[in-house]
Amino acid sequence: MKVTVITLVHGRHAHLAAQQQALLRSSQLPDDYVLVAMDDPEIAASFPDPRLPGTVVELPRTGTALPLAKARNAGARAALQRGADLLLFLDVDCLPGTDLVAGYAAAAKDDAVAARLLCGPVTYLEPPGPGGYCLDRLQDLDSPHPARPAPQPDEIIPEDNPDLFWSLSFAVTAATWDRIGGFCEDYTGYGGEDTDYARLAGQAGAGLAWVGAARAYHQFHPTQDPPVQHLADIVRNANLFHARWGTWPMGGWLQGFRELGLIKGGHGTTPCTLTDQMGQPA
Repeated sequence: MKVTVITLVHGRHAHLAAQQQALLRSSQLPDDYVLVAMDDPEIAASFPDPRLPGTVVELPRTGTALPLAKARNAGARAALQRGADLLLFLDVDCLPGTDLVAGYAAAAKDDAVAARLLCGPVTYLEPPGPGGYCLDRLQDLDSPHPARPAPQPDEIIPEDNPDLFWSLSFAVTAATWDRIGGFCEDYTGYGGEDTDYARLAGQAGAGLAWVGAARAYHQFHPTQDPPVQHLADIVRNANLFHARWGTWPMGGWLQGFRELGLIKGGHGTTPCTLTDQMGQPA
C-alpha cells in the first residue's frame, strides 16, 4: 500500500519544517509527500525535505480567499497520479505522532473500516519553549481535543456523525476518495468545506472511523474564538452549506458572531449577513 501525505501550505514555513522533521521520526515513513502551495511560490524552492520523496503542486489564489477545497482536490489528484493507495491529509500545523502513518495504513487494511473516512485524535499544543517542541517526546503532551472521540492507540471506533469530521488529520483510500468525488470547490476560504465533504461521504455510504494510533499534535499559533479573522469566509460558506444541506454548520461560531453583533441570521431559514465592516473582504 502506497501511503501519500498531502499538506496544504500558505505561509507557516516553520510549522511545515517541524512537520517534516516529525514525519522523519515516524515508525513508518510515508511513501510520498504532496505539498499544495496555495499562492506561496517559496514552497517549491525550500520543501519538501530531500529525505522525504515528494512533489509540490502550485495553486495560485484567485480572489481574496484561499482555495482550500480546490487545493485538497488538487493534492489528491497529484497523489493518485503518482500511484497513491491511501491519501493521508495532514494540516500544515499538525505534527504527526510516531505511529500516525502506520496507524492509518493499518486501519486502511482492516476490511471493517477501510471504506470509511479514517480520522485521528488531535492534541492542541501550548506555545513551545525557546527550543521548540521536543519531537521525540510528543506522546508526553498527549491530550486530545475533547470535542472528538479519542480511542486508545490500539482501538478503532466507527462513527456515523458527519459533523465530527475534521480535515486536520484524516485518511481515505483511493477507492473511497473516487466514490465520494472530492471536496465541493464552491467553498472558498475557511470553514464548512470539511463538514460538507463528510456529508458527501455519508451519501456515498462512507461513515467515519476514529483511529487511536493516528495521533497528531497541533502546533500553537495565535487565534481568536470565535475566529473573527475568518468571518467573511465563514458567513459565505455557511450560507452555501445551508443551501446545499438545509442545516447550518459551525453553529458555535455563528452564535458567537451573533453575540458580538457581527452577523444577523444563520439560524432557521434566515440567511447569514454581515453587520460589521471588519467582516468585508479586503
